[in-house]
Amino acid sequence: MLLIILIIAFLGMGLYVFMQQKVFGKDPSGARLARIEKSPNYSNGSFHNLSLTEVMPKDASYWGLLNDFLNKPKTVEPDNVLPSIKTDLKTLASEKPTIVWFGHSSYLIKSKKTTVLVDPVFSGSASPVSFFGKAFKGADVYNVEDFPDIDMLVLSHDHYDHLDYVTISKLIPKVKKFYTALGVGAHLEEWGVSPENIVEFDWWEGKKINDALEITSTPARHFSGRGFTRGKTLWSSFVLKIDGYSIFIGGDSGYDHHFKTIGEKFGPFDIALLENGQYGKDWPLIHTSPEETAKVAAELKTKVLMPVHWAKFALGYHAWDEPINRLVKSLEHSDIKLTTPLIGEPVVLDSIYPHKMWWNFKKP
Repeated sequence: MLLIILIIAFLGMGLYVFMQQKVFGKDPSGARLARIEKSPNYSNGSFHNLSLTEVMPKDASYWGLLNDFLNKPKTVEPDNVLPSIKTDLKTLASEKPTIVWFGHSSYLIKSKKTTVLVDPVFSGSASPVSFFGKAFKGADVYNVEDFPDIDMLVLSHDHYDHLDYVTISKLIPKVKKFYTALGVGAHLEEWGVSPENIVEFDWWEGKKINDALEITSTPARHFSGRGFTRGKTLWSSFVLKIDGYSIFIGGDSGYDHHFKTIGEKFGPFDIALLENGQYGKDWPLIHTSPEETAKVAAELKTKVLMPVHWAKFALGYHAWDEPINRLVKSLEHSDIKLTTPLIGEPVVLDSIYPHKMWWNFKKP
């Protein structure tokens, strides 16, 4: 019995020490927590979605989930190296807003004199440890050294596949301002970002930066957390108005009525970057299916849909190319233009919308 107690104590101490690493960030406190406690979206120590949202349904089995995880089909990852294009980001022409996707939910938006970077993850994995959640071969061809100075770094929420400690630490000298959801600034300060360079938003809050640039936080249906607790920081989507164009930055979100509201308040959009991948039967409310992604695009009143949140990490149990194939089918009779660039291939609003089915690169 004594031996068992000692083993448990040793494991507990080891876990405690492990959780003190900077990669896990820090919970909000002080003035930041005081502001959070005034949010209409926060109660009983946690942020909440607009609609009742369970991360997993009540009838979901954790043993079943574990079994699914341990028995992922081989198709969750591509067999060969993903094709990509290495664009020179520092000399990228941008008279019109130009978007370069880096796989999953990381992308750069450059328009005239403004450079925006969204949810950058360039460490090679989407987890607190390097050996788990590794990027697909060919999907991690960009690194921090490839980037110019960043005027706005936008962070949708604090999950590891959107907020990466290694990447942020390296980017700090290049970034003028960080724009994120309420509470996420606590992680950034813990990692060395100056408080004056962090702007945090509650839903429907925004900031007009100049006559040609404005950002507004809008709701999402998701959750947050980097450790054992959830909901200490907010999750968000964003509306970016830049040089006369409207761009929807979707972040992570399950389907809900907030998309229609956003479309009515801010639409139509010139382009919407929406998650399309990593959905699953055991978490149907916090991620959209491809068919729901198509529905969201319509409710946002977007002219162009660019799917993200796929083609870099296997965080769901579906085939890696299933999301894009289902989305293409869902939009067959839609007026919404679908653009599907390779990793690194520029999309230029009102001009260049790549639409090759490049994900079939291994098929006969």
